[in-house]
Order: sequence, then C-alpha cells, then structure tokens
Amino acid sequence: MRLIGRLDNELSARTFGDYLFAQGIENQIEFEKGDGWGLWIRDEDKLERAAALLLAFRQDPAGSQYQVQAKAAAGLRAQRAKEEAVYQKRLLDRRHLFRPLTGYRFGVVTYGLIAISVAVCFLSNFGYNAQPISGLFITSYATEPGQVPGLPEVRHGEVWRLLTPIFIHFGPMHILFNMLWLRDLGSMIEARQSPWRLGLLVLVLAVCSNLAQFYMSGPAFGGMSGVVYGLLGYIWIRGKLDPASGLYLHPSTVWMMIVWFLLCFTRVFGPIANTAHAVGLGLGMAWGFLSSLPYR
Repeated sequence: MRLIGRLDNELSARTFGDYLFAQGIENQIEFEKGDGWGLWIRDEDKLERAAALLLAFRQDPAGSQYQVQAKAAAGLRAQRAKEEAVYQKRLLDRRHLFRPLTGYRFGVVTYGLIAISVAVCFLSNFGYNAQPISGLFITSYATEPGQVPGLPEVRHGEVWRLLTPIFIHFGPMHILFNMLWLRDLGSMIEARQSPWRLGLLVLVLAVCSNLAQFYMSGPAFGGMSGVVYGLLGYIWIRGKLDPASGLYLHPSTVWMMIVWFLLCFTRVFGPIANTAHAVGLGLGMAWGFLSSLPYR
C-alpha cells in the first residue's frame, strides 16, 4: 500500500475513501495521531489517478458527486461482502484463524516462520538435544584449525541447510525475543507490502547471514537474529527514505536494537552469532536503500 495524502476530518476522509472505492480504487484510511487521517491505496498502478482525485476533492469537498458516489459505494461494499462470504465457505483462509497481535494483521508468512521455529524448539528441547534436528544445521561436519570449511551436504543436494539454521534456538529467552521481533517486523512488511516481499527478504537474509556466520565460526550456530536484524535494517532505511511506504520504526526502537547489537560483541551473554547479526543488518539496510530509489 502507498500513502497519497491526509485529510484532517474523519467524515471527509471516509467520504473520499468511499468515492475512490466507487471509482474502482481499493483504499484504506487510518488515523495517525497528530497528522489526521491517512489515505492508503492498495494498487500502486492507481496512485497517480487517486492523487489527482484527491487534489480535486480538496478543492471542492462539498461537491455533490462525492456524496452520490459515496452512497453507491455502500451497495458495492455489500455486494463484495456477499461474494467474500461465499468464497470463504469454499476455502479456509488461515489468516483469519489468528487475531492480530500487533497493529498489523498477523501475516501468513510471519505465522509460518514462528510456527516452524517453535516446533523445532520443542523438538530439540530448546536446542539442548541436537540429534532430532541435526539435518537443520548448515552442516554436520566441524572444521579443523587451518582447514578451509566446506558444505558437503549442500553440495550433495541438501540445499535447505542454507536456510534452516534460522529455525534453531537455544533456550527460552532466545526464541522468545526473536519471535516477538519477527512478529512485529514481519507483520508490518506483510501488511504494508506483501507476503512475497517478506518471504524473499527472509530467504536472502537467512542464506547470506548463515553463510557468513559459518565461514567465520563454523556450523555450531542457529537463530532468527540475523533475519530479524535484516528486517530491522530494511524497515528503518526504507521508512526514512520513502515515508509513503508505510514502513516506520520509532527512533527509540532503532537505538535499543543497535545498543543490543553492540552489547552482543562483549560476549556478556555468552557466545552469540554476531557475524549473522552484522551481515543481516547491513544487507537489510542496503536493500531498504536500493528499494527506495524509485520513490525518491
């Protein structure tokens, strides 16, 4: 979704939102404290038309055409609701099985990643029994000093090992904090962009941070932290450079994560996959910067 503008009055925002809907432009209005009512457009191909209509509305908000079209939108919404009800009887949509836990809908990709992580955690007794999940580590072979590390299983087709270390967690606090951050950051990206964008981000961030951690310290690592830091970096930079993307992190949130990032290098909390954190954060920030270029 993309933000096209804001209106101070709720009634005006809802009237214009209904007018857009009647014109075939899917939209959503949200109250933003201190800024009024934000107008979000779902289809980016219709941004220019929607922005032009908003400009005309601001010049004559009391125009009769807006009232007429707003009333017509009510009938269209009712028809859409009936069609959706019929569709839902034929197809179970998992996204409706879980209520939102944050300000954003609990997305299907976010839920799937959390569910797999929790299942692996219990299967391995919070990481203390590696035998049941040995196939999820990036490799089962330890490297000797001076030996160039390799990935024999991956070379023989077990390519999932490049991804699956993100599902391995060691201890209750490790998985709890990672899943809480994944819930918030992942849900924001799914709501504002798409499940496909989140899935691609997770895949690239996971593979790159896992490989970097492996070549730095060997195969004994796991966790979603590299991905979480990557999502943080992506949202942070994309939101700063492209505010209309709807991605936003409060500065205090960013500072807290950066402080935690630096504290991990002190090893006060034990051995931590700092390389995965650093690569994930850097890659996410670069992705956020590059993806914002067409909108600046």
